[in-house]
Amino acid sequence: MNHSLRLWLRLVPAYAVGYFLSYGLRSVNAVIAPELMRELDMTAAGLGLLTSAYFLAFGLFQLPLGLLLDRFGPRRVEAGLLLVAAAGCALFGLGTSLPTLALARALIGLGVSACLMASFKAFSQWFPAERLPSLTATIMVAGGLGALTASVPVAAALPLLGWRGVFFLCAALLVLTSGFLLTVPDHAAGTQRESLAQQLRSLRTIFSDRTFWRFAPQGCLVSGGFMAIQGLWAMPWLMEVNGATRNDAAGVLFLLALAMLAGFLFVATCSGWLARRGIAPMTLLGVGMGLALLTELAIILNLAPPAWLWPLLGVSFSLSNIAYSQLSAAFPVALAGRVNTALNLAVFVGAFGLQWGIGAAVDGIAAGMSRADAFRITFAVLLLVQALAFAWFLLPAKRVHVAA
Repeated sequence: MNHSLRLWLRLVPAYAVGYFLSYGLRSVNAVIAPELMRELDMTAAGLGLLTSAYFLAFGLFQLPLGLLLDRFGPRRVEAGLLLVAAAGCALFGLGTSLPTLALARALIGLGVSACLMASFKAFSQWFPAERLPSLTATIMVAGGLGALTASVPVAAALPLLGWRGVFFLCAALLVLTSGFLLTVPDHAAGTQRESLAQQLRSLRTIFSDRTFWRFAPQGCLVSGGFMAIQGLWAMPWLMEVNGATRNDAAGVLFLLALAMLAGFLFVATCSGWLARRGIAPMTLLGVGMGLALLTELAIILNLAPPAWLWPLLGVSFSLSNIAYSQLSAAFPVALAGRVNTALNLAVFVGAFGLQWGIGAAVDGIAAGMSRADAFRITFAVLLLVQALAFAWFLLPAKRVHVAA
C-alpha cells in the first residue's frame, strides 16, 4: 500500500463520517416533525424555531470557527466540537419542553459547525491541489448519504427507537467519531499565528468587499431557503399540500437526497471537463440556481408529481456549493478559510430566519384559510425574495472578477 493511499485511509473516512452525521442531524427533524408537534403540542412556529436553532448556532459560529481552524488546525477543533454536538443530542433525547429542545438543537448546530470546513482545511494541508476536487466530492457524497439516512431509514427506525432513541444513538456515534478524529495525523502547515487584531482586520476586508456582497444575498435567501425547506418544511408540505402519507413523503425526501448526491458527483467529476470546453463554474452556478427557482414555482403550482419535482430541486441546489470556490478565488489564498466561513454565515443565518419565519407565516395565514393554502402563499413569498436575490447576483457581473 503506497503512502498516498495510507494517508487517504487515515484521514478521509474520519472527516467523512463527521459530515455524514452533520447532514443527517440537519435534516432529521423533517421526518420526526409530526411526532414532535403531536407529543409536545407544538405549533408550526414553535417547530420552526426549534429546528432553526441548529442553523442559528451553526451560522453564528462560522466566523470564530474560521479563526480557530487557522490557528489550531482542523483535527482538534472538530473533535472537540463533536463532543458538544453529542451533548446536544443527549439533551434533545431527554427534553420535554420547547426551550430545552431549542437549546439542545443549538448545541447540535454548534457542535457540527466545523464538519465541512475542517475537512476542507485538512485536505488542503495534506494533499496537492489537483486532488482537492475528488476529496471534496467524497465529503459531499458523505453528506448526501447523511441526508438519505435522515429520510426513509429514520422513518423506518421510529417504531423501534422512537425519536428520542434516534438522538441517543446519534450522541453515541458523535462521541465515537470524535475519538476517531483524534487518531488522524496532524499537520502544522496551513495554520497561522496572527494576532487577534490582524484576524479581525482580515474579516473587515472580506465584509467590505463588493464581491462578497454579490454572493451573500443569494447564499442567504436561495441556499438558506432550500436548507430551511429540506431540513423541516418539505415533509409538512408534502403531507398537507399534496396529501401524501408520511411514508410516501419520506420516500420523496429520499429521492431528493439521492438527486443531491448525484449532483455532487456531477460537479466533482464534470465541472473541470466543462470548464475546458468553455462552460465556466460560474455558469453552472447561475444555471443551477435559476433552475432551482423555476422548480420551486412548479412545486407551488403543482405542475408535476412531487416525485419528479423535489428530486429536480435537489439536483439544482447541489450546484450551489460552487459558490464557495468561486468566491474564495477572488481573495488571497490565506483568507480562503475565512471567506468560506463568512459565506457560510450568510447561508445559515438565512436558513435560521427562513425556517422559523415559514412556520410563523403558516400559523398566521392559516388563521383565515386552510393550512395548504397558507403553505402555498408562504412559499410563493419566499420564491419572490429569492428571485430578487438571484437577480442581484446576475446584475453586477461586470463590476467584479471571480476566477473561473
